[in-house]
Amino acid sequence: QVQLVESGGGLVQPGGSLRLTCAVSGFPVSVYRMNWYRQTPGKERELVASIGRGTGDENYADSVKGRFIISRDNYRNRVFLQMNALKPEDTAVYYCHSRTWQELWGQGTQVTVSS
Repeated sequence: QVQLVESGGGLVQPGGSLRLTCAVSGFPVSVYRMNWYRQTPGKERELVASIGRGTGDENYADSVKGRFIISRDNYRNRVFLQMNALKPEDTAVYYCHSRTWQELWGQGTQVTVSS
């Protein structure tokens, strides 16, 4: 079964950190580009970070550069998003995504940054 399952969201104070995990089944994360998107009500989904196959080139939205790090564990078939120095504007539902032979989305995990 092909599936993406996110976890690790929650409530954090400004300046804090969270680590999101995307557990992948049905295909190897090392073979396809893996992405993290986020979405807030009334807005389109925004690409936050991306990691390529193979050597794993990384790309980030300007709004998160220097604060977020995407990585993957090929053995455990997981993708991570380490989020540091969080800001209230980072509040969103975060989705794991990949385009294999089909377009795949996880169910999303809520991240709320608030004091």
